[in-house]
Amino acid sequence: MNTAPHAGIDASPALAAQIGQEVKRELRALWAEELVELSAGPNDVRRENGRRRLLVMANSDGTHANRIAAEVGAIARNIQVPTCYYVTFEGTYAQQASSLWRLIALSAVSLLLIFGVLFQRYRSTRLALIIMTNVPLALVGSIAAIKIAGLELSVATMAGFITLAGISTRSSILKISHFINLVTREGETFGRAMSQRGARERLMPVAMTAAAASGGLLPLLLYPYTPGKKILYPVAVVIFGGLASATILDALLTPWLFLRFGKAPLDALAGAARRNP
Repeated sequence: MNTAPHAGIDASPALAAQIGQEVKRELRALWAEELVELSAGPNDVRRENGRRRLLVMANSDGTHANRIAAEVGAIARNIQVPTCYYVTFEGTYAQQASSLWRLIALSAVSLLLIFGVLFQRYRSTRLALIIMTNVPLALVGSIAAIKIAGLELSVATMAGFITLAGISTRSSILKISHFINLVTREGETFGRAMSQRGARERLMPVAMTAAAASGGLLPLLLYPYTPGKKILYPVAVVIFGGLASATILDALLTPWLFLRFGKAPLDALAGAARRNP
């Protein structure tokens, strides 16, 4: 027979022995030859899918769940469990792992959709790729911000990456569209002077947009441990770092890329504008 002391009750040895004697006297009347012992055991037996289930729970010391799961998994792989036994991870880590791969797939779909919309707008693979170059430029700052903040890749950071891809792409669209308008509508000649003028005229709007977005993230960055901000803090770190790097690198790299690879698609767009005024 298995008994377990109730939580919060101080079960002394004398009391436990007395309870055991009472139980023995009652059971001997029914099973005279049965051996009855007082021992400690589980309060209940858990089952899942028709199998017994032993649940081991623990709270972390603040270390990221991915790191803890990797360390525990390495230990569990070295343990020889009996036949038909196996070890699985559940809880936050398991949910995060499944959601992470789903978000990676959705991110790839989002990038393909962005490319499709850009190609439909500009009718040029080159211009679409020049605009999407701002996405990896933003990732540079995001990854640096994650390392500085001591974070790891998670569902929240992946959500920040997806949001950042849209914001950074918008800035490039504004700049490339302005370059095209300078040539097709204002009579500018394609060349270094045109790219420098377009970069200067779009520098302040892009910088102000990034500054406004970054200012809105400051409460999340300055008070990360306020209740309710556990998920929002990694998102804010990713977007803040990505906006900083994308704004600086976009101002330098996008005009050069357009000057280097944008002549042919620009001529095609200019020709289409003359045919359809």
